Amino acid sequence: MKWTFKTTLLALTVGTMGLVGCSDPETTAATGTDTEAATSTSTSDMPVQGVTDTEIILGGANDLSGPFAGFGNPAVAAANMYFDEVNAAGGVNGRKIRYIVEDHSYQVPKAVQSANKLVSRDKVFAMLMSLGTPHNLASFPIMDRANVPSIMPLTFARAMQEEGDFNRRYTAGSTYYDSIKLGMEYLIAENKVSNLCVMYIPSDYGEETNEAAKDISDSNPNVTLVQSSSHRPDETDFAGAMAKLKDAKCELIALSLTIRGAITAVGTANAMGWSDVKFIAPVTGFHPAVAAAPGGASEGLYSVSYYNDLALRANEPETKAWVEKFEKATGEEVSAGAILGYLAAKVTVDGLTAAGPDLNADTFNKGLETVSFVDGVTGSTVAITPESHVAINDIYLSQVQNGQWKTVTQLK
Repeated sequence: MKWTFKTTLLALTVGTMGLVGCSDPETTAATGTDTEAATSTSTSDMPVQGVTDTEIILGGANDLSGPFAGFGNPAVAAANMYFDEVNAAGGVNGRKIRYIVEDHSYQVPKAVQSANKLVSRDKVFAMLMSLGTPHNLASFPIMDRANVPSIMPLTFARAMQEEGDFNRRYTAGSTYYDSIKLGMEYLIAENKVSNLCVMYIPSDYGEETNEAAKDISDSNPNVTLVQSSSHRPDETDFAGAMAKLKDAKCELIALSLTIRGAITAVGTANAMGWSDVKFIAPVTGFHPAVAAAPGGASEGLYSVSYYNDLALRANEPETKAWVEKFEKATGEEVSAGAILGYLAAKVTVDGLTAAGPDLNADTFNKGLETVSFVDGVTGSTVAITPESHVAINDIYLSQVQNGQWKTVTQLK
């Protein structure tokens, strides 16, 4: 299936609706098939799985057919594209990478089943880009028992950095809480906002946005959280809610809704002629489909992100070459999922390379903690240290202007 604007928007719209979709959990999507992987001896406290003299097996439990398929599929495609190039050049320290991805359709029971298969039967060395907060949390015990690290999961919830063994956890970017809090604080200072409001769905990023707003209100005597409303994931009529927020004299509204929900909320305010209010979305809102919403419905919306929109780097040779290569290989336009997939694969390969030929969880951990570069495609700074396992350290604030994301400032 080709992911057009409509299909991508539809997939992202229902992305927070919970347990939907169906697929065979035994379906693998990647370069390899279902095989038993040999274990090797190492200096680690327990035997290493997923590593042979010629191969490194990575696994991932992703959403390839459910509500987040519009995010998961391009992420996997971009990662495999990078791994294919590495393998064609001889692999990492003489070993080729095989990436086995199981489809959990955004269902937690299937995610656990997928993780159990990948860890126990496929004997993967590490889990890469597994999608979903509750899905990862439910799978961590299976992974930890086998000394399998979690690399760059496709969620920015705080639990991904706080739950379990620190040496087995690596994330792509700052948490939902930290990034949206920086964005709100910037807009509050720049626009002298005193009335803050939140519209959110009861999900990980929704709750973290609401908590960030509460903390700002508690710590800043000039700011009051005047209204915070919870919404169903499938809610699309915000006329009543927006009227109440206008009556409450909200000046800045943080929107932790679905993609369509955020677009509809901003569009509703615009249709009402409510022009003296600003809207900001968390990192989940920073997507080309949002900026390109029909009729300019999202015009003026702010969002935090970990990189600048690649359209702003269209003339950078490395960016241009990668975009063309991805679009030729997949027939799809570059999206947020593709960018994170590429970065996750690059970080993983750099960590494996630095670990050296004696590869185990301990050497991989030490190798990842030396990864540091300024990425030529996205322009983002990547730096992992023993003190911080967050890969992308930049946070930007962008705004939809004339149907495109434009960078307003770098927050961090």
